[in-house]
Amino acid sequence: MNTSLDAQLSQKRVLIADGAAGTMLQQMGLPPGNAPDAWNLTHPDEVKSLHRQYCEVGAEVIYTNTFGGTRIRLRRAGLDDEVRRINLAGVQLARSVAEEFANRLVFGDIGPTGELLAPVGTLPYEVAMNAFAEQAAALAEGGVDALIIETLSDLEEARAAVEGVRSVTDLPVAVTLSFDSKGRTMFGVTPEQAIKALLALGVTIAGANCGRTLSETLEAVLKMRAVAPEALLMAKPNAGLPHTKNSALVYEVTPETMADTAVRFVTEAGVRIFGGCCGSTPEHIRAIATALARLC
Repeated sequence: MNTSLDAQLSQKRVLIADGAAGTMLQQMGLPPGNAPDAWNLTHPDEVKSLHRQYCEVGAEVIYTNTFGGTRIRLRRAGLDDEVRRINLAGVQLARSVAEEFANRLVFGDIGPTGELLAPVGTLPYEVAMNAFAEQAAALAEGGVDALIIETLSDLEEARAAVEGVRSVTDLPVAVTLSFDSKGRTMFGVTPEQAIKALLALGVTIAGANCGRTLSETLEAVLKMRAVAPEALLMAKPNAGLPHTKNSALVYEVTPETMADTAVRFVTEAGVRIFGGCCGSTPEHIRAIATALARLC
């Protein structure tokens, strides 16, 4: 395991991760449907502000703004030839902010390709694996502390991602799946199946992110813990489900509710890293950090 990540985990019961990126950047002016990753090149000050807001309220792990940074996903915005530049810039922006604060870790963020792997879809396994490898190489070159592969639903894509990452770096790898279909992923994967498969792939940390509700994500992580008591687990749930108010998306979970549930993730499921996903704000992370500080 990376020395700094290992040291932090050995010193603390739980590390606080950051919150949402996409919904926050939209509040800063990112047009809906545009690639947030492109802002690493065009709006670096806004991206740094995002990271700084989370660090200021207690986030100890910040994700690079590179969720859609594979060649496959960037192609939608005509940016498939900018993979290395966008991912390197994402690391540099996060690292520059992390260095303003003590003991902050930078995780290189890798999201799904957005396409279905064959034979369910048309994306060849090797093409997906190479795309993940290309992104991971740039993130590793930039100097991340670990790589986080998140919001996956398909274990075959998870395998392609982990194999791609492992082909270019030996950095710690975390993988989180989204359980949003009655306790399963959209591909029907159960938490028990997921943790067994991920541990077999040799990932450092596993868990759940996104999802529909806090309770469903907690249940998924509890099921992971039950079948893998030795695993390092993490969670980064959404701030509930959004609804429209005055033409804007509003997420229903308050910072106080999320903080109360964060305590359960740690005390009942034993997660070692906890943060927020879609809809979570610096105020959510501040409340979480305050609540979890009482446990340490």
